[in-house]
Amino acid sequence: MTLLAAEDIVSGYGKVEILHEVSVHVKEEEMVSIIGPNGSGKSTLMKTIFGMVEAWEGRVDLLEESITGVPPHKVVRKGICYVPQERNVFPSLTVEENLDMGAFIRKDDYSGELERVYEIFPALLEKKKQTVGNLSGGQQQMVAMGAAMMLSPRILLLDEPTAGLAPNLAKMILNKIKEINDTGVAILIVEQNAKEALKLSSRGYVLAMGKNKFTGNSNDLLENAEVEKLYLGG
Repeated sequence: MTLLAAEDIVSGYGKVEILHEVSVHVKEEEMVSIIGPNGSGKSTLMKTIFGMVEAWEGRVDLLEESITGVPPHKVVRKGICYVPQERNVFPSLTVEENLDMGAFIRKDDYSGELERVYEIFPALLEKKKQTVGNLSGGQQQMVAMGAAMMLSPRILLLDEPTAGLAPNLAKMILNKIKEINDTGVAILIVEQNAKEALKLSSRGYVLAMGKNKFTGNSNDLLENAEVEKLYLGG
């Protein structure tokens, strides 16, 4: 069943149109990658889905219910969490305090979610009393994703989660994302490590100049000569 569907999205900033009728969809428990060159509109698409950027045309549906124009603070209550590329943690707070902040709208017992986060990211359990600003970039990214998981989302929107990380750390973070996906959380990921992201995903979208350029299952995209040459570093 389709969990999230963005159809014919047109959006941008000010009077500048960035997305030109872009469409993506994600099934329940699926992991889908969005790849493409810098400036292709990938982050704008994520922000439009999450309600941070207005959709000028098109619509966004969650389980066939329109969430077009719904503000972010209401979108999270519907089961969508967004982890931006930058400023995604509270550096002056501890790991544990950051995770508690992730559950800020919950009034129930979320100890089960906290335990699940520590199971996926055992390094965070070891450092739960440390200030996040003193952690490595990879560990800070774990904190950001862990905080998003505290709301038990149906789907995580991840914008460049491995940006600025060394290759070995980037691969580790991507594997952790797949581990989250394997728990039943759907993933829509914008990722610069396109080849590695596609290997872990079931499907992918290639954006170029604000438009859908290629769409298909991951194996087909990985084996497409044009995609390989232009977008995968082939």
